[in-house]
Amino acid sequence: MQPVLDYLKQNQAQFVADLCEFLRFPSVSAQPQHNPDMLSCARWLTNHCRQIGLEATIYPTDGHPIVVAKTPRQDRSARPHFMVYGHYDVQPPEPLDLWKSPPFEPRIKGRSLFARGSTDNKGQHFAHLKAVEAYLKTGTPLPCDLTFVIEGEEEVGSKYLAAFLKTYRAELDCQAVVVSDTGMPDKEHPALTYGLRGIIAFEITLRGPSRDLHSGSFGGAVDNPAMALCQLIGKLRDKNGRITIPRFYDDVAPLSAYERAEFKRLPVADRDLQKLIGVKKLFGERGFTPTEQRSARPTFEINGLTSGYQGEGTKTIVPAWARAKITCRLVPHQKPERIRKIVCDYLKKICPPTVRLEIEAGHGAEAYMVSPTSAHAQAALRALHQAFGHKPVLLREGGSIPIVNDFKKVLGADTLLLGLALPEDNAHSPNEKFDLDNFANGQRMSAFLWQELSSL
Repeated sequence: MQPVLDYLKQNQAQFVADLCEFLRFPSVSAQPQHNPDMLSCARWLTNHCRQIGLEATIYPTDGHPIVVAKTPRQDRSARPHFMVYGHYDVQPPEPLDLWKSPPFEPRIKGRSLFARGSTDNKGQHFAHLKAVEAYLKTGTPLPCDLTFVIEGEEEVGSKYLAAFLKTYRAELDCQAVVVSDTGMPDKEHPALTYGLRGIIAFEITLRGPSRDLHSGSFGGAVDNPAMALCQLIGKLRDKNGRITIPRFYDDVAPLSAYERAEFKRLPVADRDLQKLIGVKKLFGERGFTPTEQRSARPTFEINGLTSGYQGEGTKTIVPAWARAKITCRLVPHQKPERIRKIVCDYLKKICPPTVRLEIEAGHGAEAYMVSPTSAHAQAALRALHQAFGHKPVLLREGGSIPIVNDFKKVLGADTLLLGLALPEDNAHSPNEKFDLDNFANGQRMSAFLWQELSSL
C-alpha cells in the first residue's frame, strides 16, 4: 500500500490539473444546446480512463452516453468485484451574474477549487479514479476487480440507466456499489451516509373563472383561485410542523436509540445551521431535532407558487388559475405510489367546490437504507478513519439518489455512500466548489477501501 499512498501524495498537482480539464466541459444535461459538450466530455473521460490503465468504453443510450471503465480483469471466480458509480453531467450554471468567476473556467483560491460540477459530481468520482491510477501506475496489485459506471443523466433523472443495468446485469454483478455523491459535516467528521429520503413530485392547479376578471367588477362574488390554493395548502400542516394528511405517517419507522445517539455526535449546532441558511429561526416537526427533521422525517414542501399578474406595478384582477409545484420527501417503508394516492385523495376531499382541482404527477422514488452495522458499512468506516485521521460519523441525508434503489433491485447490491462534499460547497448553486483536502483524502479513502472490502 505504501507505494500507492506515495504516488497519491506526489501527484496531487497533476491530479488537480486533470480535474480542471474535466471541469472545463459545460456538460449540462438539461440544456439541449450542450449535447455536443456532453459527448465531448464523455469521450475525454473515456480517454483519460484508458490513459491511467483502465479498459474504457462509451455506451450510447437514447439520451446521453454512459462511460464504463474496468480494471484489468483477473480470475473473477477468485476475486471480489465492486462497482463505482458517478455522473459527469452537471446542473445548469444560471444565474450567471452570481458567479465570482466563469462557472466552466476552474479557479483555485486557497484549498478550494471553484467550478460547476467540481463537487457534484466530477471531483468526487474523480478521486476514486485517481486512487485506482495509483495502484495501476505503481504495479501494486488490486485485491479486487472494479467497474466504474459514470453516466450523463443523473441531473435529469437517470432515465436510461436502469435499463442499462438490466441489459448488462451479468457484467455488472458485484458485491457492493460505492458512490461518492453525498457529503460530510466538516473535514474532521468524515461520514458514511446510510440512508436517503425518497420523493414524490406533483403539480396542482386550481382553476376558477374562464378568464382573468376585473377585481372591482367581480371580486367578492367569485372565489379567487390564488386565495383558495393558499387556504388549501395551509390545511396540510399544523402549527407543530406535522403533516395533517390522514395516514401519511402510517408506515414511518421510528428512529432507533442507536440512530438518535449517532445523530447527537454530529457537529452541527442549531445556531450554525440557522446562520448557514440565513433564517431568523428554525422550524420543524416538534419532538425531533433539526438534524432528524431534515434527514429522517417525511415532508410536504411547496417548491413553487404562481398565479395572476407577475409584472411591474398593479393589475387589479381575479386570476383564472393558481398553481403549486409540490414534493414530499419520504422515509424508509413509505411507498411513493401509496403516499401519492393518499395525498391526492385528501386534496380532492378538501378542495372547495368553487374551483376545479387538477393534479399532474411527477417523478417518484423510494427511500434507501443500508444497515450501518453491516460488514461492508463497517469496512467503509475503517477506510474513512484511516484516510481522514478522524472517527467517522453516520448520516442520513434528506436528499434522494433514486438510482441506488435500482442497484439493489437489479444487481442485488447495497450502496455505500461515501461523500466528500462540505456543507458550504454550494452544489447546485452559484460558486460551487470542491475542497482540495477532501479531494486528496478521498483518494486515500478509496485506496484503503478496496483493501478493507476485499478482506471480508
